Formats: sequence, structure tokens, C-alpha cells
Amino acid sequence: MPRSKLRPVFQASALVAALAMVPVTTAALAQVDSDSYRELDQFMDVFNIVKAQYVDNVDNKVLVKGAIQGMLAALDPHSSYEEGADYENLRIQTEGNYGGLGLSVTSEDGAVKVIAPQEDTPAYRAGIKSGDYITHIDGKLLYGLTLDEAIAQLRGKPGTKISVRLVRRGAEKPIEVSLIREVIVQKPVKWDVKGDIGIININTFSDRTGDYTRDAIAQIRKKLGRDPIGYVIDLRDNGGGLLSEAVSVSDTFLDHGEIVSQRGRAKTDIQRYRAERGDATNGLPIVVLVNSGTASASEIVAGALQDQHRGLIIGERSFGKGSVQSLLKLGPNAEIRLTTARYFTPSGRSVQEGGIDPDIVVPNLSDPDYKTRPVFRENDLRRHLINEAKVDNKVLEEDTKPDPRLLATPDELKAKKIDDFQLYYALQTIARLGGPQQVAAIARIGTPLPRLGEPAPAPSTPPTPAPKP
Repeated sequence: MPRSKLRPVFQASALVAALAMVPVTTAALAQVDSDSYRELDQFMDVFNIVKAQYVDNVDNKVLVKGAIQGMLAALDPHSSYEEGADYENLRIQTEGNYGGLGLSVTSEDGAVKVIAPQEDTPAYRAGIKSGDYITHIDGKLLYGLTLDEAIAQLRGKPGTKISVRLVRRGAEKPIEVSLIREVIVQKPVKWDVKGDIGIININTFSDRTGDYTRDAIAQIRKKLGRDPIGYVIDLRDNGGGLLSEAVSVSDTFLDHGEIVSQRGRAKTDIQRYRAERGDATNGLPIVVLVNSGTASASEIVAGALQDQHRGLIIGERSFGKGSVQSLLKLGPNAEIRLTTARYFTPSGRSVQEGGIDPDIVVPNLSDPDYKTRPVFRENDLRRHLINEAKVDNKVLEEDTKPDPRLLATPDELKAKKIDDFQLYYALQTIARLGGPQQVAAIARIGTPLPRLGEPAPAPSTPPTPAPKP
């Protein structure tokens, strides 16, 4: 399907999502079973009791909004209702920059839990990690607030100071962190070159991520003066975003075949997205890095490249969010974010709960507390959708022989200038294709935390795919 016909979507960074915008129609509402309205009698009984007997006077709007929020929260962790200030919050997250820390967070039993920090943000530089709980802001307890209220406190005018208290599994006591808010700007794609290998870091799927990815490929070629021997596509801690951009990025590396299918409630409600002819990398080797923060739209890309045997997946099992949220407008400043479909990889796999299993499991040995830090995934969320087509991986053969490279300690790696072991492993995997000199070059360079270059502004029209050799 041409990219121009893909359903437009928005990204919500408070929770990982693949989103689609659809209208609320009278026909759709008419399909609701008329008998369901009988249940409204009980709702009105409770409504009237609260209005008559609650200790304080309650505004009707407060009760109705609370009822709507509760109804959607009872469905799954990704369905919600936004209006007024909350709606504007969502617009800021999906369409513009904001002053804050650069965190994706969720709510768990009244506490604020970190999904992932965005790269090159105050939260990332301060060492806040996936699975951390934020318990206090500026000394005030955060427990019991709604997610939107907590996010509002984390945000603020750029340049203002904020202190947060973190609780981390394995840490003996809470961690106090002082930060300065910055303007958080979406930088969806960055790139670097090590040896003769191109690195493309995709950290979110926002508007035109596909164009920026293709531009990164062009910039890597320009820097080397030729094609690299292969590419590392880094999708770690990428919380997702636009479904259309996940399709566009996948199409960049695929020449044909299905990318993803989207399936709704009805058996006939299936929408398939296929690659158009032309692989921008001319079929060069690809390694894709994933971890527990790789979610939703980024899992679409990893699943497509894995199922089409186009890339080798390295790292840790991904987040496991295989659902699509549609934004249903309700007037000028309110909308429902509703789960309306599941997505499936080309082989028919649903990543819901299970995620994408890497071809080669490689923990990030550079992280000193990777063994004790909690791993947070979709199946940890309350009321998450159940995967109705689970695969029993017990029948698969496993290589139980340990890789000696996975026995290194963080200090040993640091001494070899390896600050990112997973990236180093991926680079060495591709370097072997270039011979001993490339392997030696990567070993000499290591992975001191790179300052990845940003692609030039994406062209107004998508670049022409590279010709086939």
C-alpha cells in the first residue's frame, strides 16, 4: 500500500503506542447492543446517590468525566479519555516540544514508573533507568496522583530546577537526583560510523522518521565515500509512535513482502501493509538491536526484518505491545484513545505479551546493575490484552553453551573503551564480514558513548529508492 494512503496517526509518549486516527460515526454507535443501555439505569442510581448524599457538592462534569475515565481504564492500560488540560497535554506530547525531563512514564497502583528515558535529555544524562519508581518531586510525595497530574509536575519551564527521588530494585536506599528542565525536542534519527559500519539510532517514530532514516543512509555513504559493509539499526528504548512511520522505516530495508497486518474485532477486518520495490541499502547486512524498552512501532520494524530474514536481531526480548490505539475525536478539545486492533508480524505472530525474541540474546554487560534492575514489559501492566495465539518456545532447540564474551565485567569492558556492550557485539558481528582488519578496527575503537550525528533535514518528498544491483 502506498505510504500516502496509510492511515494518519499520532504518537503518545506517556505510554508506548501505535496509533490511528478514525472518526466516530453514527453507524458505529448504532452497532452497540441496545440492551446495554439498561445497564445505565444502575449507573444513574449511583449518580443520583452521590449527588444527593456525598459530603460535598459535586459538579456533574466531574462525575461524568470520572465515569468515562473509569470505563476506559477498565479495558486495558492504553485506552484513555483526554479533555481540557489533559487533551492539551496529549497535543504537546504528540505534536510539539515541551519543557521537561524527557521521560516516558506510566502509572502502577498509584505510583509513577519509568518506561524509558529519551536519549540526550536531562533524565537520560542523570542515569534514570527503565523500571525506576519516582516517589517524590521536590520533596513532595507523588503517590496517588493521576498519570496526567504526575506528568504535569515533571514538566515545567526550561531552565528550572527539579529534584526527584527514585526507588530502584537492588539499591539499598532511595536515589536523589537533581535536574534542570530543558526543551525536549524529538530527534527521531541519529547516525554514526565506526570502522566501515553505519549505525542508525532510531529513538522514536514521529513524523517523517522514514525520511530521516533514508537520509541517514545517504549521510553514512557520503562520510565513507562508498557503501558501508553493513548497518546496525538501534531500536533500544524506542517506545514506538506512528504506525505509518514504522511501515516507512521497514520499507526502507525491504524490497518486497508484507511488513505488518492490523486485525480488528471482526475476522474480515484485516489491513495489510506491504513493502514497495527498492531496498535503500542494496541488501547490505543488517543487525537490529532491541531490549525491553523496544515497544510497539519499533517491534513492528524488528518483527518485519526478522520474519523476512532481512536482519539479525540481537539484544533482549522486547516490550511486547501488539495493539493499535485509535484517536476518536469528541468535540474540539476532547478525544478517546481506544484500543481497536492487534497487529501481527509477516509470519502471523502477535507480539502482545511475548514481544520479539532476539536471534542472539546479548545482555548489556556495560550496565553495572543490569542483573538487579527490574525489567518492565507489557505483561506487567494490569488488564493488558491477552495474546490469543501464543507460541510454545519450549519445542525450539537452545544452544546452552555460554558465549565467553558474555562473562566480561563492566570494569573490564570500560578498560577496553566499551561503554555499550550490546552495540559492540553488534558491530563485531558485522565486522567479521569485512575480515580481520575490520574486527581489529572495532576492537581498537570500542564504543565510547558516541555523539551521534543528526541527519540533515529530510527532503520535502521521500528520496528515490536506490536501484537494485
